[in-house]
This record gives sequence, C-alpha cells and structure tokens, in this order.
Amino acid sequence: MIERTTYLKMLRQLKDQNLIKVITGIRRCGKSTLLEAFKNELLSEGVSSENILFLNFEERENLHLTNWTVLYDEIIEKVNPQKKYYIFLDEVQLVDNFENLVNSLFTKKNIDLYVTGSNAYLLSGELATLLTGRYINLNLHPYSFKEYVSAYKDDKNTDRLFRKYINESCFPEAVTLSQNGDNLVNDYLQSIYDTVIIKDIAKRHNLRNVHNLHRIVSFLFDSVGSFVSPTNIAAKLNHNSQKKISHNTIIKYLDFLTQSFILYAAPRYDIKGKELLTTNEKYYVVDLGLKSITSTNNYDKDLGHKLENVVFFELLRRGGKVYAGKHNDSEIDFVVQKANNEREYYQVAFTVNDEKTYNREVSAFDKIKDNYPKFLLTLDFDNTNINGIQKTNVIDWLLE
Repeated sequence: MIERTTYLKMLRQLKDQNLIKVITGIRRCGKSTLLEAFKNELLSEGVSSENILFLNFEERENLHLTNWTVLYDEIIEKVNPQKKYYIFLDEVQLVDNFENLVNSLFTKKNIDLYVTGSNAYLLSGELATLLTGRYINLNLHPYSFKEYVSAYKDDKNTDRLFRKYINESCFPEAVTLSQNGDNLVNDYLQSIYDTVIIKDIAKRHNLRNVHNLHRIVSFLFDSVGSFVSPTNIAAKLNHNSQKKISHNTIIKYLDFLTQSFILYAAPRYDIKGKELLTTNEKYYVVDLGLKSITSTNNYDKDLGHKLENVVFFELLRRGGKVYAGKHNDSEIDFVVQKANNEREYYQVAFTVNDEKTYNREVSAFDKIKDNYPKFLLTLDFDNTNINGIQKTNVIDWLLE
C-alpha cells in the first residue's frame, strides 16, 4: 500500500483539534484507505482499539444504521464520557439527515470526528450552515506522480513512468491492476465513471436525459486545458444535432460534474484588474485514464494539455486557490493564490526548444510587473533562471 504522505501529515496536524475533519474526493480515490492508515497510526501510538469506531456505510452490515438517530444512539452507547474516542464515518452522506448526526457528535468534547464523502454536497446546504467555522475540508485526489513512482519500486526510469502517468490512470486500484499486467483497468475505470455519472449525478438529481450528460462530459474531456463557457459548449453540441441542449441545462450539469469531483474548474482571473471573470473557465479531469472511457484518449496525443492537467492537480495538492490567468491579451496558464496572500505564476509547455514557443511563453510573463515568483514548467532537461523566470523540468518539480 502506498502511503499518502501529504494527507496523513495533514491528519496528524489536525488530530485532537476541535474541528470536524471532512475528507472529500471522487469515488475510489483512496479516502477509506487513508482513514484506515490513520487509524493504524493511532493504534501504533497506543490508542486502544476500543476507543476507535470505524463505520463504512457502503458495507452491507451497516445498512441498518442509515437512520441518524439509531446510529447516534449506537455510537453514544459505546462511548465512555471520561475517555477520548476517535470516530470515523466513511461515506457519511448515505446516512439520512447526516447533518444532524455530525452536529450532535461534534458537541461531545471527548469525540474526535472524521467523515468522508464522495461529493461536494456533503459541505453544502444545512451542514455548512450548522458547522460554519467548525470543520476543515481535505480534498483527496488519485495518486500524485510522486506517489505513482513509489508504486513502481522496481522501475527507476522516471521519464518512462511519466509517459505512463499522463496517458493512463492514477486511481490506486487501477495502478495495482496495471502493475499486475491485468487488462481489466478499463473495465474498472468504466465502473467508476458509470457510478459517478449514473448514481452520484443522474439518480441523485433525477435527470431524464443522461445521454446529454455523457455528451457534455465527452466534450469537456476533449477540451482539457481550453477555455470553455456554457454558450460555446451549447453551440458545439447543438451544431447538426436534433437534440438541443439549453444554456441553463449546461450550467446545471457543469455544477453536478464539479460537485462529484470528476471535473475541477479553474476560474479565469484578471491579473491586471485583480478580479475573477465570469466568462470562460478551464476544466480538468481528475484522472486522465477516464478520458479513455470516452474513446478520445489517444496515447501520446495532446500531451501539452495532459501535462497542464497534471500540473493543475499538483498545484491543488500544494495548497492555494488555482486560477487560469489573463493579463490584457496574454494568457497565464495558472495563477496560484496562497493563504498568506502570496502569489505564484506558472506557464506549462511540453517543450520550449523552438524559439516561437519560448517567446510566447516568456512574453506573457514579461508583461506582469509585480515581483511574485514565475515558473516555466517543461519536459526540457535544463533547469535555469531566465531574467527572474525559473525554468524547471516538470518531472523534477513533481518529485520535489
């Protein structure tokens, strides 16, 4: 099992803090495994197994506990008010009125509470209102490249592994299947895709036309790293089509897709005006292997946008809000706003060995007059500083 070092470190820092730890992320990205690893750490530190309660509500034996009052009574019955307890509730959104359960358990000062969920609705609506300022969210992704490399202990060729990483899946179980030479990886990815699209979105929101949802997903998977808007999505999908999709339907479906964590949005940010723009966003797919489900993931094709997809998620892992930048008529791939009010700029290119590409990437930086760090990430082998712009090999950067 690959240790999710970054996330475990966060959980260690949050242990016994008076906050609910909410772990979100797409299905099968490793939320349950992360909680199990943290539970094992607690046991190794001397916490008694009697003081740890772990419930996964996708397991058959816990189906009778989906009524929140029944579950609450069962938990409290096992809790001694004089002792410290660690409660793990996995896929808690499957419990009816889970907001009341979480809120009630949080009032018990001897309970350290950890919950997971597979969609962002866990943190919307009543729960967010009830728990404002009392929870912290850890958004979990499939393997980073550093984690992916650690899964291939016998292969030291990071260039070859990176080619696999940007063309195949980084879901933990998909990596295991691939290592075993199993040809079931696509079947596994299809099951994740179907569960997210059908169960988490279509059934949850009572969608009548799932075909349109599939069409929008395919369009966005093909448009990774490109600016899109509901208007141009509608224009593209409605062209030469008998079945029209309305502008409002696309807005609604985009929200469903990001809430289920299959797609993440990078809003457009005007660097000069220091404001978010309401038109056009970029979307990135949580796992590049999922592109193969739509039959558009041609191996070693569209590598520039795949590289951009990888960098986007690594920036999210490293903390801060990630935007797609605009400065007058120039585009900056990513603007990262850090918690300390610092900022970083990133340009991503497969290579800048030809002069035209190099000038395009660097000229966008030259127009920004502030002194925040600027990074040019490429697959070129040289790591150099060019007039204050740090050019770095992206593989080296990912393995830092």
